[in-house]
Amino acid sequence: MTKIEAIQLVIIPVVEDVRGNLGFIQKDVLPFEFKRVYYLFDVPSNAFRGGHSHILQEEVLIALSGSFEVVLNDGFEKKSFVLNKPNIGLYIPNGIWRELENFSSGAVCLVLASDEFIEEDYIRDFDAFMGSKK
Repeated sequence: MTKIEAIQLVIIPVVEDVRGNLGFIQKDVLPFEFKRVYYLFDVPSNAFRGGHSHILQEEVLIALSGSFEVVLNDGFEKKSFVLNKPNIGLYIPNGIWRELENFSSGAVCLVLASDEFIEEDYIRDFDAFMGSKK
C-alpha cells in the first residue's frame, strides 16, 4: 500500500544561461520511464482538476508557469504541495488520491505519466478509493 512518504520532489536539471535557462528531462531524471506527456492550461482559479487515483500509473507534475496546489491523500494522511517553479517536479506514485486547485492566472501544469491513458487504471470515486485502502 502506497504511503504519503513515497511522494517526493524531483529536481529538474537546468542549464543556466544569460539568454534564458533550459530545463530538461531525460531517462535518469524521473523515478520511472514516461510514456505520456500532457498539460493543463487555462484552468479557472476556482476550478478543481484531478479528483482521482491510479491503480498502477505514476506521475510527475511540474508548474511550467504560474502556480497551483496539489492536495494528496493516501487514505490515512493528507499532504499539500504548492508548485510554482519549473525546475521542481512532484512525484506521485500509484495509489495516491490527487486534487489540483488554486490555479493562478496563466498557470500551466505539465504531467509526465508512466503509461498511456487507460481508463481502467483510474479510481474516480473517493469512496471506492477509501474502500481500496482497507
